[in-house]
Parts: sequence; C-alpha cells; structure tokens
Amino acid sequence: MRRLLPILLLSALAACGPRQSQDAAAAAPAPSASPAPAETDPPNARGQRPAFPGQTRAPALTTTTAFQVQTVAKGLDHPWGEAFLPDGRMLLTERVGRLRILTRGGALSPPASGAPRVVTGEQAGLFGLALDPGFARNGLIYFAYMERRPGGLSGLSVARAKLSEAGGGPALNGLTVIFRAQPAMSGLANIGGRLVFAPDGTLFVTVGDRFEPTGQHDAQTLDNDLGKIIRINPDGSAPKDNPFVGKPGARPEIWSYGHRNPESAAINPWTHQLWTVEHGPRGGDEVNIPQAGKNYGWPVISYGEDYSGRPVGQGINAHAGMEQPIYYWDPVIAPSGMAFYDANLFPAWKGNLFVGGLASTHLARLTLAGARVVGEEWLLQDLGERIRDVIVGPDGALYVLTDNSNGRVLRIAPK
Repeated sequence: MRRLLPILLLSALAACGPRQSQDAAAAAPAPSASPAPAETDPPNARGQRPAFPGQTRAPALTTTTAFQVQTVAKGLDHPWGEAFLPDGRMLLTERVGRLRILTRGGALSPPASGAPRVVTGEQAGLFGLALDPGFARNGLIYFAYMERRPGGLSGLSVARAKLSEAGGGPALNGLTVIFRAQPAMSGLANIGGRLVFAPDGTLFVTVGDRFEPTGQHDAQTLDNDLGKIIRINPDGSAPKDNPFVGKPGARPEIWSYGHRNPESAAINPWTHQLWTVEHGPRGGDEVNIPQAGKNYGWPVISYGEDYSGRPVGQGINAHAGMEQPIYYWDPVIAPSGMAFYDANLFPAWKGNLFVGGLASTHLARLTLAGARVVGEEWLLQDLGERIRDVIVGPDGALYVLTDNSNGRVLRIAPK
C-alpha cells in the first residue's frame, strides 16, 4: 500500500525571511525544465484544478545534507506533544493521558501527578502542550485534552497548571481549565488540539469539526468553536482585538473559521504569523496562514472528496469570500505537527518547514519562497512510522515523535 502524500514542509519565508537554503538552490530546476513532483500518485478528487500554479505537487527535492536518526526514548503510548524546558529537558504528552519529563540522557520520568482525567478512544486523549512565555518565572504549562462533559458528551478543553518536581516525580499543581470548546458532542474524531503562543503572548488553539455532519455545518457559523482557530489570553479570556468581539451571535474567542481538523500549528519566526496544516477528507490536506476573521471554506470548498467517494458538498474548490490554501495535498499525508527551521546545526535547511505525516509515514521538508511552497522532500520513509510531531531543539536538532503504542522520540542530527 502506498505511503500517502508527503507532508508538506511549509516555511513561510516572506520578503523579510532568510535567503533560500543551499539544498533548495541546488535542487531548483532550470526555467525550461518540468521537474517531477514529490507526489506522483493520482489525486482522489478527479477533475479539480489548483487555483494557481504551484498550489499542489511541488517539485521533488533531494537533500545534499547528510543526517542520522537516533532513538532518544521509546516505549511511549502514542506520544502527541513535546516542548523543551529551559534546562534542556523535554516535556512529553501521551494520548492516553500521561505527561512525562524526558531527561537529556534519555530517561523518562514517572507520569506527572495532578493531570486531568481525559476521555480516550479513537482520536481522543491528551494532546498538544505549550510553555507559558514566562515559564522561567511562573512555571506554568498549558495543555489540550478531551474532557468529559454532561450527558455522556465530550469536548476539547485547555488547562494550565504549575509544573513542580518532588522526590516522586513531576506534579501539576493548581490545575485550572481556561477554555472549553462549545458545543460538546459525542464523536471522538477531528478534535484538533495544537497550542502555540504568539509573540504578543496570546494563545492559539486549534479545534476540529468533530467529524459529524452538524460539526461540518458549525465550521461555517460563528456561534460555536468547531472548525475554528481560537485565540485567547493566558487566563482564557478573549483578546479585545479579536475579529468578532462585539459581533452579535459570534463567540469572541474565534480567530478564523471554516477549518476541518488542524493538528499542525507554528509561528513563522520571520513573519511572526501563525501557520497551520489541517486534515482534509480523502485528499485536500491544506497549509494555511490563518488571518483574523477570514473563512477558510470547509465544508463548502475542498480539494478532496468524501470518504464515500462522493463530492464534498457541491464538489467545488473555490467560492467568493473564502480563502485558498497556500498549498494542498491530494492524496493526503494526514498532517500532524510542524516546525520552521531557524537554527544553525543544519545551515542548508534554514528557512525550511518540516511537517509530520501520519498516513504518509514520513517527515516532509518543504522549501519556501515567501508564502509559496517551491519544493518538497520526504524524509524518514524507511522507518515506516507515523510521524505525530516535530520540533527544533535548543541544540538545533530536529526532535520527532512517532505515533504508536511503542512510540519513540527521535533526534535528527548531522552525520
């Protein structure tokens, strides 16, 4: 069975961004050439055309950078999120509801005490995490998880707590839920769950449509949080400059809408904008740069098709007042986790975007020219493992989580 579409490595290098990497320059085709794309399998959604040249199937790249893959830790149960502490250790979440600390020597702590009870099953559990910008001073961490709600329902929630360590291991103290996505629903899929702090100290939260017909409709309305990018203050309140503050019938925490299931989110270090990657249905995984108040189309427009093989809605991929993705994959890669590379350990990769692929079982390296993807390479294909997350470590290496019941933390470093 084919490895699904390579995960697009999106790096938003705007005019103010870094120069094109050596690998990108080396692989750039001559103007008259017709380079083969990284993806060569036929799309699921037949008869659709991209809205502009280069919106999909970027030219295939081959890195000139030698690297090695080291196993830092193993035996994790579907690890989902990772973040480095100031002392170089790593915080990890496992989907089953555990939070652990990984030492620089590769030792895993016991699960942190004080963690919330999470709903598990299908895609539900404990998801992404983020350190407070003032963590060195206040010790606060934030994490997203599936919380049980009244009536046998559940919903994505975000909590914060102070991380401490005693003789028995890490502990979460003073846990407070700061955000609960509304409405609660019964399904356990398309949940979202990535957290990322913006430079201004606000927190972005990705929320999926919950894979239910009502949730798909809700992605296009502003009276709920489903299919949205949420922007909140660290205490959970809505920033006064959010686009729908004061609009009757609209939830003030909404930043953008019309999303299906964004599980990748990162701040572009050169433009300081939020970038996301979201799951499409059969085809139509999208890279977006969500703008305040904009509509990203789901489920009215899509570059994929329904799992039944029928068109999504009217089968259109463009509509007035709805934004186009800057890049899409069809077939899908099932994206989860993304990181812009702005370190010095891999000079040739500087300015690239890395995205983890679940169904595609590879790490995508994307080269960018402004807000355009101009090249794509699929790494780690030989491992055959679902890639759940990728971040850049303080040492400049890439740290990758593999998504299975014996999940690993991998370190990608120069050979």
